[in-house]
Amino acid sequence: MRYIRPTSLTWWAGCLAMLTGIASLTLPATGPLAELSRLLALLAGSGDASPAGLVFLGISLIGLRDRIERGFKGER
Repeated sequence: MRYIRPTSLTWWAGCLAMLTGIASLTLPATGPLAELSRLLALLAGSGDASPAGLVFLGISLIGLRDRIERGFKGER
């Protein structure tokens, strides 16, 4: 599986962006998980980035890292 690279910093940045976006969509703003929701809002830029934008950014980073790696190796 060439897209899963746990030793790549870009892979981890993409996963963090995806997880932040998914958590922003699923966590409620009130109740016992409200503090966690506020932390996620800070990680997401306090509402500047939409959850869908964060998920797309994460997927893009992982795909871009793979494409750049294949480009240096001469693969298509």
